[in-house]
Amino acid sequence: MPLLVMKFGGTSVADLDRIRHAAQKVRAEVARGYDVIVIVSAMAGKTNELVGWVGETSPLYDAREYDAVVSSGENVTAGLMALTLQEMDVPARSWQGWQVPIQTTSAHGAARFVDIPRANIDAKFAEGFKVAVIAGFQGVSPEGRITTLGRGGSDTTAVAFAAAFGAERCDIYTDVDGIYTTDPRITSKARKLDKISFEEMLELASLGAKVLQTRSVELAMRYKVRLRVLSSFDDTDESSGTLVCDEEEIMESKVVSGLAFSREEAKLTLVTVEDRPGIAAAIFGPLAEAGVNVDMIVQNISEKDYRGHEKPVTDMTFSCPVDQVARAQKALEEARATDSIKYEKLEVDTDAAKVSVVGIGMRSHAGVAARMFRALAEEGINIKVIATSEIKISVLIDRKYMELAVQSLHDAFELEKAG
Repeated sequence: MPLLVMKFGGTSVADLDRIRHAAQKVRAEVARGYDVIVIVSAMAGKTNELVGWVGETSPLYDAREYDAVVSSGENVTAGLMALTLQEMDVPARSWQGWQVPIQTTSAHGAARFVDIPRANIDAKFAEGFKVAVIAGFQGVSPEGRITTLGRGGSDTTAVAFAAAFGAERCDIYTDVDGIYTTDPRITSKARKLDKISFEEMLELASLGAKVLQTRSVELAMRYKVRLRVLSSFDDTDESSGTLVCDEEEIMESKVVSGLAFSREEAKLTLVTVEDRPGIAAAIFGPLAEAGVNVDMIVQNISEKDYRGHEKPVTDMTFSCPVDQVARAQKALEEARATDSIKYEKLEVDTDAAKVSVVGIGMRSHAGVAARMFRALAEEGINIKVIATSEIKISVLIDRKYMELAVQSLHDAFELEKAG
């Protein structure tokens, strides 16, 4: 039988009524002739509650017990979904991660998939079961302990199962009806996309769009798993939502497909750093070890005898999330204390935001950067840092101008228009 993977997020299974509504969608796919693997998240708010209980019980908790507690939310949902389907006369069975077994690494709280053996689930389908309900977000380590994949891990679970079982498609049901050119809460002109390429979705997800977890998109792109993002609250058909697919399935792409933004960004500048081979490694090595997610990096052109120094010096600027600034400062101060790097001072600006334009059409069209910078200049928005890739241009600006920047860029690239 053809196989479909359907994933339901926390808001889609927030209570028994919503679980019944989701189960009706599963039953409809079974009626169309599919065997279905359903991946479920914990009920909305439950994971936060469980994390809170762990922190209250043990501030310096054992990560293995953290996973044992936090994974239980998905187990409850999986059982309730299977029971609901059984009440609808749909042969269904629930599976916890260890029962599949979903084999992962031992990195508790941030595990990665190693293998998903098919034998146990295939045997149940062969017995006449039509639906396997899998608890998302979890697996089992080589030591036999429950592991979790990190926030958003149920998306990754769904894509991994679609790849392992050769599913026709992986449908991600959430509280939005697809992927938009940007957040509709920022501009009412935001338009729902019919299709978007894996590469564009990966950029948007990594830059702040929260519809899909970054790791799930990476996995989908690697294994060519067609994703469809759609609302669990609307009636759906084959044309509903947004299809995330290979670039070859998109006949003609706009130069820019979407805008992403991140509100809580910081800009850090190391002033008067010695300019020598290996200085970048000396700076960003300790930052990586401290878990600082460095994004944009700009190094000024060095000058000999700059500011009276005998050796060539430079300034090094980078951005990171605001909540990682303290870690970055500590790592750099410790590096300076050991003389692995020398700098005059560290300037920190915690009032920044990042805005990015993304589109595979940039590969074959010139002038995107000029158009972007002109639109921002017309609104009096100063650019602090610029970073580019083949299909992306990102700028760091003052946070107070973020919404204005998104709106003006959306208009400049006419993203409200299809085609």
